[in-house]
Amino acid sequence: MARPARSTPGCHLDPGRGCGCGAPALISSTEPTRWVASTDGTPIAVFSSGDGPALILIHGAAGDHTTFRVVGPMLAETHSVHAIDRRGRGASGDASEYSIEQEFEDVAAVAMALANESGRPIDVMGHSYGGRCALGAALRTDALRRVVSYEGAPAAAGVSYHPAGVEERLRHHLAANDLEGVLVTFMREVVGMSEDDLQAYRRDPIWPIRVAAASTIPRELDAEADASASIERLGRVAQPVLQILGGSSLPVFRDATLALGERLVNGRVVVIAGARHAAHHTHPAATVEAVLGFLG
Repeated sequence: MARPARSTPGCHLDPGRGCGCGAPALISSTEPTRWVASTDGTPIAVFSSGDGPALILIHGAAGDHTTFRVVGPMLAETHSVHAIDRRGRGASGDASEYSIEQEFEDVAAVAMALANESGRPIDVMGHSYGGRCALGAALRTDALRRVVSYEGAPAAAGVSYHPAGVEERLRHHLAANDLEGVLVTFMREVVGMSEDDLQAYRRDPIWPIRVAAASTIPRELDAEADASASIERLGRVAQPVLQILGGSSLPVFRDATLALGERLVNGRVVVIAGARHAAHHTHPAATVEAVLGFLG
């Protein structure tokens, strides 16, 4: 495991207007730069900025492209950054049925479109579930050159990221159209967010965007059991993979990251000291340092 990356103190959880370290706020455009049609025809919205080698950014559960509103502009200083809305939220479309393999195909479609334009393969960074989508896409196309995954490793067989019964609690809230209840339950029981951080998060201007996407959480938890997203399957990725791990994240994230790292033929791990599951918000400078140190 690599030496812990330098942390950035003074940042707040998922800040809506940038963070205390002086990092810029969000990729400002509210309109997609383009849509890319996935294999099943679903339009995937892409928000682009910057110039240089292309880097796709893939958000995690209950998010959209604004997840990268802090680190996106920082990465756009050296790269052309393409943050997507995953299917089922924001400006992207959806289908009547869902599987995580569709998400793999979505990312692969965006990568192939960008690679066809630039004439060279594309790098990708994914957070959490988005990291899993990035790894799955890397198995489907050689248009992806390198993968950065922030705590996106699947749990080992017989291990779960979430406590028993949480799926039923999430579906109960969803059936009652209580999307905020879905999100709060997910953040508290799956992500492991403290009550203080959760209350601060609920006061943040970004909270309504997260609530709007909360209906997609249960289907993504269900997809964790899919064989196509297993540690055995995603461990076959041959491209270089950087896994980023928060030094203060829940043990299940650490264990999964290390287990996947043992399977990858070209993988490395960087730990960001003091960070948990969202260092791209709380420790943006350290996150960008780790990413650029890998991508060069």
